[in-house]
Amino acid sequence: MQGENHPDPQDSVSAAKPQHLNFINITDDSENKGTIKRHKDIELSVPIVYGTMAFYLGRKASESQSHKWTVYVRGATNEDLGVVINRVVFQLHPSFNNPTRVVESPPFELTECGWGEFEIGITLFFHSDVCDKQLDLFHHLKLYPESESGPQTTKKPVVVETYNEIVFPEPSEGFFARVFDHPAVIVPRLPAGFRMPTITPLYIMNEQGKGETKNHPLSQWYLNFSEADELLKLAAARQQVQAHIVKLRRQLSLMSGLPESSNPSSGYECI
Repeated sequence: MQGENHPDPQDSVSAAKPQHLNFINITDDSENKGTIKRHKDIELSVPIVYGTMAFYLGRKASESQSHKWTVYVRGATNEDLGVVINRVVFQLHPSFNNPTRVVESPPFELTECGWGEFEIGITLFFHSDVCDKQLDLFHHLKLYPESESGPQTTKKPVVVETYNEIVFPEPSEGFFARVFDHPAVIVPRLPAGFRMPTITPLYIMNEQGKGETKNHPLSQWYLNFSEADELLKLAAARQQVQAHIVKLRRQLSLMSGLPESSNPSSGYECI
């Protein structure tokens, strides 16, 4: 379906330069949290990129259908995010027919046509063994380039992307086992003697890779985040420091005879 978007011109927002890293801390708050076996002092990280890519359709296009654009959520290294994300809901401008669009399988993307810029709501829903709380993101669709010099071109799209890292503290054993060798997930260094539990995968592994965007038709236009490698190293260091802090707190609790205190959370929490 190709709809028309007619937001108020005052609502149009020119997106800023690509953002690089935000830690989004996800903690499971499901009712059966206490019955799920979890790996303490371990954090899993999932780097993601979300954004839009807009192509000008040329002078022959109608005024209400001047651009074709795609909004998407992809792995930072273009890996399949279906191992973590169950579905994505895109909330478009109310002028579109059926403005709430649900994408239930990777690649998590939506393509439309229109003429105006507006804010798109992006809601991530995770698999049941990952987290039962949704993650709400927002992105401004940008159709027109920053520079006003010269006419628009149909050969090069306007691309705006944001790099984020979702952190899952104390993952369930099932989640951990499924993603241990998955390239879309950062797994910290594990303690000596750590034994991996045998869990039946929730996400069918023989389908792994169907949501990869490495060979996606739009991949040539994806932005390169030159700081990604360094950011991932910082994330790994952060995990090690937090694990060490938790260990020290437990030792102090045992020495003082006080009950262990829960590890305070930071960033986005499932509460």
